[in-house]
Amino acid sequence: MSLAVNNMVRAEVESLHRFFEGWFSGALPRDELESEFLCRFDPGFVLIPPTGGVLTLEELAASLLVSHGTRPDFGISIRNVEVRSVSAGHVLANYEEWQQDGLASARCQNARITTVLFQNVEPLRWVHVHETWKPVDGAVQS
Repeated sequence: MSLAVNNMVRAEVESLHRFFEGWFSGALPRDELESEFLCRFDPGFVLIPPTGGVLTLEELAASLLVSHGTRPDFGISIRNVEVRSVSAGHVLANYEEWQQDGLASARCQNARITTVLFQNVEPLRWVHVHETWKPVDGAVQS
């Protein structure tokens, strides 16, 4: 994979997760949901969280609205970003998301392996995300 595509994917993944940190901590104003979050996504976006449900973009946005500022100590580390496939239309990548003080998880310190499908346009647009729990210290999370 080209270094340019790798750098573009890493930058987008890290930028979105900085948004989440700012949103959940309350550091970002509520009016940035549209300008800093929703504009990144394809209208048909789907998220499959580690619990196995399916969220549309509208459902994800609604859940974000009620969670603004609810976790002042929330943090995310992104690790091991790897572009898996690139075509004219899409980019497929994996990364690890390590959360600290996560509320919507069985364990507030948790890790996920995430697969993301982007539209291959500038800027990248999120189309599909599938998260799976990553064992931490040998224990599988539930």
